[in-house]
Amino acid sequence: MQEQSHPDGPAMEAVPDLDPASLRVVLITVASTLFLASTGNTIVTTALPKIVSDLGGLSYISWVVTAFLLASTVGAPIAGKLGDMYGRKIVLQAAIGVFLFGGLICGVAGSMAMLIAGRFVQGMGGGALIVVSMAVVADVLPPRERGRAQGALSSVFGFSTVVGPLLGGFLVQSVSWHWIFFVNFPIGVLAFVILSRSLPAQEDHRKHKMDFVGSALLMILLSTFVLIANLAGTVYAWSSLPVLFLLALAPMALVGFISAERRAAEPVMPLDLFRIRNYQAANGVNFLVGMAMFGTIAFMPLFLQVVKHVDPISSGLYLVAMMVGLIGTSFVAGRFITSTGRYKILPTISTSILTVAMLLMTTIGPDTPLWVITIFLFFVGIGIGPTMSVGIVSIQTAVPREHLGVGTASANMFRLIGGSIGTSVFGAIFTLGLGQHVKPLLPQVDEIRELTGEMVDALPTESQGAVLQGFADALTPIFFVGAAVAAVACLASTRLVELPLGPGSTSRQQTTPAE
Repeated sequence: MQEQSHPDGPAMEAVPDLDPASLRVVLITVASTLFLASTGNTIVTTALPKIVSDLGGLSYISWVVTAFLLASTVGAPIAGKLGDMYGRKIVLQAAIGVFLFGGLICGVAGSMAMLIAGRFVQGMGGGALIVVSMAVVADVLPPRERGRAQGALSSVFGFSTVVGPLLGGFLVQSVSWHWIFFVNFPIGVLAFVILSRSLPAQEDHRKHKMDFVGSALLMILLSTFVLIANLAGTVYAWSSLPVLFLLALAPMALVGFISAERRAAEPVMPLDLFRIRNYQAANGVNFLVGMAMFGTIAFMPLFLQVVKHVDPISSGLYLVAMMVGLIGTSFVAGRFITSTGRYKILPTISTSILTVAMLLMTTIGPDTPLWVITIFLFFVGIGIGPTMSVGIVSIQTAVPREHLGVGTASANMFRLIGGSIGTSVFGAIFTLGLGQHVKPLLPQVDEIRELTGEMVDALPTESQGAVLQGFADALTPIFFVGAAVAAVACLASTRLVELPLGPGSTSRQQTTPAE
């Protein structure tokens, strides 16, 4: 491949030509690996009660989910860097192996500790699969054609959010919870074989020097963010020793990481990327939208179960409306980018819709019809969908090609961190609201956050209405904050620079400007 100078950036590098059949096989396989990883996180949610009844360890149940989230967050940028250095193919193959090995540990686990360890291993592989799969698109397609592919891949996330819990529930009821970890093996093995045969290997055999110090400090930094978001104010008080230790560790890790990256020959996350305007803007949007998205996913089923008396499985199904909006607009946004070569306006429009949708969510209460809530959730999905595909395309178009994997990983990393912090912040707001609106009505209840629909039904008739309204009032500030976050994301999206994507398949070059 030859590099050429370009007025819009430092270099342009040719994209390898693949015949249509081979390209189709590569993209389908990449989508399968992405589905494998994203389903690995959601499939376990409906199985948690059964797992606890078999293994015990109720106090550690949240770590079954947190371990996967933590590992995928810290592992993704490192996997992206390894893909830049040694090629996407070998990293994907290794990630599939790690993911399946983690699933094996989970499937044979005889204790909660072993299950959590397996989930951590699974998360390391899953995080790598997600970011490297999306980077492969930039390897095999020119910029103009990436929009449609990234839109389709982003849709896989929404699809897995719906399918994962349903598949997990089916397997738990029909066979055993162990099978939720074994069911991915055929897909993983098939994807490994097809990738081995269809995806071109990297031809650059230069020696590289891995940034071990920077990688370790980045893992510590990201771990502190995720742990603070998941533990502070819920598992531990903000004034507790573990939380204070994490709060002190975070700035030290940040300073150490910046210092290490400045000295590293091949930094795991080059600081120069943060000077690129599209990198800043797209990841700012990713972070903020992640807060709104995960906050809605975390608290809407709770509202439906307690206030609207919807059973747990059905409450999860109402999120399908949100995912239909997300999948549909993500796919449409990708087609729009491919056909027009334009993308800047899409996240601005979608986040403005998200702002309005979150404001509409503040109006829901005990008397709001379920069909109205369904429509509101649909518009929340519409507001999220385009930001996922546009964010990745705008980053991949702006960063130098040698940092393509790291740039792609950053989109997922900032979205997950935003989701973790958003869920924590929204949880604190919700707890405060319960203390103000519900606790005075139920002085006999010790843990007000564990209020259920059955507990409300057991109350005297004259008290039920007031408690349900108080519960809804406790959730209202969450959606106001979500609307404010979406509005800031809308402002951040206006900073995107619309770089030329080229005329489509006839162009086999990538622009790589660094501002």
